[in-house]
Amino acid sequence: MKRSSSTKILTTHVGSLPRPDGTDRAGNEDEATIREMVKGVVARQRDIGIDVINEGEYTKGGDWLSYVDNRFGGFTARPPAGGTPVILQGKDREEFADFYRYATARGSLFYEPAGQIKQARPHWVATAPVTYRGSEALKKEIDIFRSVVGPDSEAFITTTAPASLEPYRRNEYYKTQEEFIFALAEAMRTEYRTIVEAGFILQIDDAWLVALWDRIGIAMGLDAFRRYCEMRIDALNHALRDLPEDRIRYHLCWGSWHGPHAHDIELAKIVDLMLKVRAQGYLIEAANARHEHEYAVWERVKLPAGKILIPGMISHATDGIEHPELVAQRIRRFAGIVGPENVIAGTDCGFGGRTHPQIAWAKLQALAQGAALAGKAGL
Repeated sequence: MKRSSSTKILTTHVGSLPRPDGTDRAGNEDEATIREMVKGVVARQRDIGIDVINEGEYTKGGDWLSYVDNRFGGFTARPPAGGTPVILQGKDREEFADFYRYATARGSLFYEPAGQIKQARPHWVATAPVTYRGSEALKKEIDIFRSVVGPDSEAFITTTAPASLEPYRRNEYYKTQEEFIFALAEAMRTEYRTIVEAGFILQIDDAWLVALWDRIGIAMGLDAFRRYCEMRIDALNHALRDLPEDRIRYHLCWGSWHGPHAHDIELAKIVDLMLKVRAQGYLIEAANARHEHEYAVWERVKLPAGKILIPGMISHATDGIEHPELVAQRIRRFAGIVGPENVIAGTDCGFGGRTHPQIAWAKLQALAQGAALAGKAGL
């Protein structure tokens, strides 16, 4: 990966960008239409001044989880096992039940211009060995992006960590849950390796890992939850074995709904586990009101040599447009602790389905302007 300098702070984002019509889910577009959409979103990122770009996840239909449903063998679709779906559980929802009823009735937990956010996801049960059968779909995804972006070595393609695929999949085939998670990881290795070998930066999205603290971790206790996370990180590293770390970045966040997040686990309690992931770059939330203070973690935790922090300098959690000078201040704060060469200015999470397109693009413009201000001031 390219690195920033004292006069040039690079910019990027997490991956999901609003579609031209404001929705975040694919319709029945043909390949030519998707190619035109990708061409437009690539051009817009470059015009704004984003340095490390992607295709907005348009080729995935805008969904970081469901896109893999047809890329696995060994699963059978079945209704959920019963009880409340995991996404509707948690201490946050218990303590702020009145708010969640209010927000759910008005559709304000996400940006839903046409009711496009899925209210329920398919659930799958492993009834045979887990295999990867998505090579053709992945090749099409890569080919579309390559035809638009050209030989840009700093373009990235997103994919998903085994731990974040787990909440919507049950195991009835493997002897243990650990065997099941490692089988998921081994299957996803094909996707990870293919993206790297195609010359793109591989981004692993793992939003569910720490978001489960609110759902299951609090009852487990911190030590047990850390063991839960560590085994799943071991499985991810198993899938990433032998792949070059300098072509991999890992995105960890606490979920993207517009709620209180009062019970998110603190970064300080899991930062050492995050740093165990075989990646060079780490994308973390750092701009929203619940996590901005956690920049101070890096005053106590030494960023390992060669690693790059990609903290969010703009947030999906508010429609307020960050002032470029605020972005520059946030950049300077991180650069002052870990060094400018170890910082890339990013976003807290994806914008597709979470932010109105006008707001999302204005925020990304502020990100690029703030990075330019920080560079001009010298770091």
